[in-house]
Amino acid sequence: MIRFAQYPTYQLFLAVIIAMVAAALLFPLWIRLLRVRNIGQQVRADGPQGHLVKQGTPTMGGVLILLVVTATFLLVGTPTRPSLLALAATLGCGILGFIDDWSKVSHERSLGLRPRAKLLWQSAISVLFTLFFVNWANVPKATVVAIPLTTYRIDFGGLSSAFTVAGVHIIVPWLYLAFVGVMIVGMSNAVNLTDGLDGLAAGTVAIVTLVFAAIAFRQNSLQSALLAASIAGACIGFLWYNSYPADIFMGDTGSLGLGAAIAALAVITKTELLLLVLGGIYVAETLSVVLQVASFKLTGKRIFRMAPLHHHFEMKGWSETKVMVRFWIITGILSGAGFAMYFIGTLVAKAK
Repeated sequence: MIRFAQYPTYQLFLAVIIAMVAAALLFPLWIRLLRVRNIGQQVRADGPQGHLVKQGTPTMGGVLILLVVTATFLLVGTPTRPSLLALAATLGCGILGFIDDWSKVSHERSLGLRPRAKLLWQSAISVLFTLFFVNWANVPKATVVAIPLTTYRIDFGGLSSAFTVAGVHIIVPWLYLAFVGVMIVGMSNAVNLTDGLDGLAAGTVAIVTLVFAAIAFRQNSLQSALLAASIAGACIGFLWYNSYPADIFMGDTGSLGLGAAIAALAVITKTELLLLVLGGIYVAETLSVVLQVASFKLTGKRIFRMAPLHHHFEMKGWSETKVMVRFWIITGILSGAGFAMYFIGTLVAKAK
């Protein structure tokens, strides 16, 4: 392992660079392997017609992204319990995404696991993550959630049960369990919805996780910051091959895993509510789908030309690159605003 404990900022920089370079060097080999194995993307027939040319493009780039993240994090850092839990949630949802991807490829269809099965397994991962976070991670006031820009706190641990299993005392905070479950399941699927244009998901995830690295660093949670930095670096390296026109897609392996990573980072840095701002582009993408479905079922009319939101702008005549770059810019603005809100919140707390 590499140790630079006396230079924590250098460690962060190193994590980004190692993950980025490793991804950039390994992806050509991974793409070649996928082409030999004939593992390609199955494109929805009811999607934008311009996407039909992407049929057969190598997918499951998320496998290599998650491997690079894990290797970089373990190489550069000394994992703590919260950071290990965040990595476990990431890999858990990534494995679920891999099963989904493999189902699509092996059956040569655009639909993989059934939605109910996917939600069930995502929920199980979130429950295990939350129980270990509350009972094992040694995080003070683990169930307390801060309201941004104020000194107010919400304690979700008010409704809890306690069990003893094999001599181990386990606290089950029901409200917080549900709260984190919505976060992990919701964000995992939100990033999956966003992964519809070349470079869109990877670029926005890189921006958001860099901000989480900065937040964790200010909290002196160096290992959590290193995990976030490793994710950002791997996504940047992947973008070299995922930019339009993409040579490879991350697939559900990447989008489900990276979405879970963002939610888990919000939990371990205790910035759960700030996730609505930092991940605002994912919230917008998800809301566009919810509103589209609700409007069509209730009125028979569609609000957007096509959902998720990025397809709406495509149908308006925007190029993929224009949508991607503008969504990156919006994500940068929202992430900057989120970090500013966090910083101001810490000043407010100190002034109290």
